[in-house]
Amino acid sequence: MVYGSRLRQIGWAIVLVICLAGFVALTFRVNTVKSEVRLAERQILALEREKLLLETEFQTRANQQQLADWNRVEFGYRAPRAEQYLENERQLAGLGLPRRADAPNPIRVARAPAPAGGTGMLPAMVSPITGDPMTVEDVDSVADATPSQADEEDGPEMSAPASLVERLSGNAGFGAEIVAEGVE
Repeated sequence: MVYGSRLRQIGWAIVLVICLAGFVALTFRVNTVKSEVRLAERQILALEREKLLLETEFQTRANQQQLADWNRVEFGYRAPRAEQYLENERQLAGLGLPRRADAPNPIRVARAPAPAGGTGMLPAMVSPITGDPMTVEDVDSVADATPSQADEEDGPEMSAPASLVERLSGNAGFGAEIVAEGVE
């Protein structure tokens, strides 16, 4: 009895191993078929894109042929030749016709005259405090001066303004009091 039971166990183990081997082989085969299907789908998409490209190319060439036929029969256009190109603006102006008597007046644009004293188109810089024109030396000296240099040059009576009111009013005296009263 033990011998028969042992044989049955070995039989079941062999059947189980065969089933497991079949399952593994079937899984590999399914994965192989799936990858072939994916590859076929990619090839189909590539062929569809190529077909669309070829259809577009065919339609474009058909339109070009139709345009060439229309051009030859109806319009008579030709490609430009070398003698049709112009060398400069004078040749272009020479192609124009004189204005007719009933032609409208040309559009004119206003232009301000150049300032007599200045070389540039910009007006001179003006001090916002005094309203006097500033020279290049004044602008350079203000830009180059540091607060410590300004204090040393002006002397002990001129100190840096402590508040916005003092900075805006400068040395106005009476105006500083009015501005100070308005701020408070």
